[in-house]
Amino acid sequence: MENLTKQKCEPCNQNAPVATQEEIAQLKPQIPDWEIVEQNGELRLERSYDFPDFKSAIAFTNLVGDAAEEQGHHPALLTEYGKVTVTWWTHAISGLHKNDFIMAVKTDEIATEFASKN
Repeated sequence: MENLTKQKCEPCNQNAPVATQEEIAQLKPQIPDWEIVEQNGELRLERSYDFPDFKSAIAFTNLVGDAAEEQGHHPALLTEYGKVTVTWWTHAISGLHKNDFIMAVKTDEIATEFASKN
């Protein structure tokens, strides 16, 4: 399977295929710190990041939001004091798509870069 770090999200509509269990098994090792959760009958990728304060958490949230806007693929973001929970899934297909894994990798890259600057 191709490395997700160099990939961009592809346009997705309601006819796009949901990721198969085999595809998920191939992609998941590239995002080992993410959990696959089921919510409202949909599979989603979820991870929480810890920060020393709210100001850092909101700054990270904004960076993830900027990346999401750039890729045209948007997560659920829960920003709390010292913690941000990011959840990726593809709304149009009510489940996981390769785009979600791509954005999970990009989110991890943002977190690594953010940590190195702060």
